[in-house]
Amino acid sequence: MTKTFFAALALVASLALSASAQEHHQHSKPHDDKGGHGHTQDGGEKMSAAEALKAGGGRIKRGAALGASPAVAFADVLKEPAKYAGKAVVVEGVVERVCQQQGCWMQIAPEAGAADGVRVTFDHKFFVPKHADKLKFKAEGTFALKYLTEEEATHLEKEGARLKRDKDGEATELTFAATGVELW
Repeated sequence: MTKTFFAALALVASLALSASAQEHHQHSKPHDDKGGHGHTQDGGEKMSAAEALKAGGGRIKRGAALGASPAVAFADVLKEPAKYAGKAVVVEGVVERVCQQQGCWMQIAPEAGAADGVRVTFDHKFFVPKHADKLKFKAEGTFALKYLTEEEATHLEKEGARLKRDKDGEATELTFAATGVELW
């Protein structure tokens, strides 16, 4: 009976270790293309915008699904940004630039080549492909006016942002904190 008891105990311990190893493996995998950071495939390789579009059936979706916030014309927001500050809205346009460090922000405009644009942030909850520039987008979130120090403005410009600076090197920009984004 003692041999049977120890054999059963060894089997239970082996199964427990195996289950623990599988659980650890699942939690240590990189996020897939459907959620999380959204910048890797199951294998952990970075995806190009073209690969992400193909994998997503022609659309790249990041963050939360777009909700029922009212759609507003991007041009109207640019004319009267204070009117829309802090209100959840949906806007559409074209991606002009993307953070080249990790895709943690994108600069958007109502149409390609527009003089005015807005930097979209995601609070590092998700990322977009670094080569998503020139794609069309639809995003839900809130607009705000944000003050940038000279150091913050320099940092963003090094990542590819285009800012209008004051004489002292600082900048005030219209930003959009997105909760969800669709690109195509």
